[in-house]
Amino acid sequence: MTELFDFIKHLVNPESILHYGGMVLLFVVIFAENGVFFGFFLPGDSLLFTAGLLCATGIIHDPVEVVLLVISIASVLGYSFGYYFGHKTGKALLNRPDSMFFKKKHIEVARTYYDKYGGKTLIIGRFLPIVRTFAPILAGIINMDMKRFMLINIIGAVLWPLVVVNAGYFLGKMVPNARDYLSYVIVLMVIVTAIPIVNAYNNKKKSKAQSEESSSG
Repeated sequence: MTELFDFIKHLVNPESILHYGGMVLLFVVIFAENGVFFGFFLPGDSLLFTAGLLCATGIIHDPVEVVLLVISIASVLGYSFGYYFGHKTGKALLNRPDSMFFKKKHIEVARTYYDKYGGKTLIIGRFLPIVRTFAPILAGIINMDMKRFMLINIIGAVLWPLVVVNAGYFLGKMVPNARDYLSYVIVLMVIVTAIPIVNAYNNKKKSKAQSEESSSG
């Protein structure tokens, strides 16, 4: 049990992922977090930012261009898997009882963004935890046009690492000992990216409550 806990602890730590698994584990984690429904708890933005910073400081010896390519390919494939999974198992997934690794509210949060932004959610969602994982699954459930999905998928898969990895890379180049402040930056990123998710979830609850009140009235 202790070994399992240690493994999970390393799996959600961006530095541990890159230190122990290199580009291979980076690829696997990004793939899972971008469309495998139980991968929502894995680090996304913080992993990309850390990868960029460690590239700049020489801890990762691969060129930053290689890191960007690996992440983009993993993101495209992860979203594609999520779409296929949602398309094939949509009804069963929506009827699935809540568990530690799946909660219907995650689908509902993604749906809230779809209601507001439509297909753009597949790009906006790249920068938001949970939405990033469930947006392609929901696209499959609602049978979004495959060609349109793939176009938006590729655009988002390029933009996301370009923004987040390069942010970490330039910080590592400009700030001496930037790695010493990495944990603080990651906490800040988690808080900032969580705010829209919390707001969307609260708005969904309010809308549902108002709808129920109108129905009962």
